[in-house]
Amino acid sequence: MLRSAGQVVFEETAEGLTVHVNGEIDHHSAVSVRREIDERITMSRPKRVYLELSGVDFMDSSGLGLIMGRYALVKQSGGELYVADPSLAVVKMMRLAGMERMIRLVKHKKSS
Repeated sequence: MLRSAGQVVFEETAEGLTVHVNGEIDHHSAVSVRREIDERITMSRPKRVYLELSGVDFMDSSGLGLIMGRYALVKQSGGELYVADPSLAVVKMMRLAGMERMIRLVKHKKSS
């Protein structure tokens, strides 16, 4: 099931919750994106969360904070968070911060 909320689209499957994020993640957008994702994670308590970031064309340090905060939230409830299909912009920022050692980057099948 796909549900859109602004620049965020949620998809729940037996595999877990996939959160598709598109556009830019910067200090202007990160607050609303974070709020939407946190509400959904708190409501559904998935064991696996995939942040699907192939549509992110720009990300600054606010995006890194967004990823780390969701990682902590999911871990707190006993789940796992993955960054799925990250764009080149996301990969570069995560590597600069050393985050790929902590959070797995994975290929994730796209919804049809």
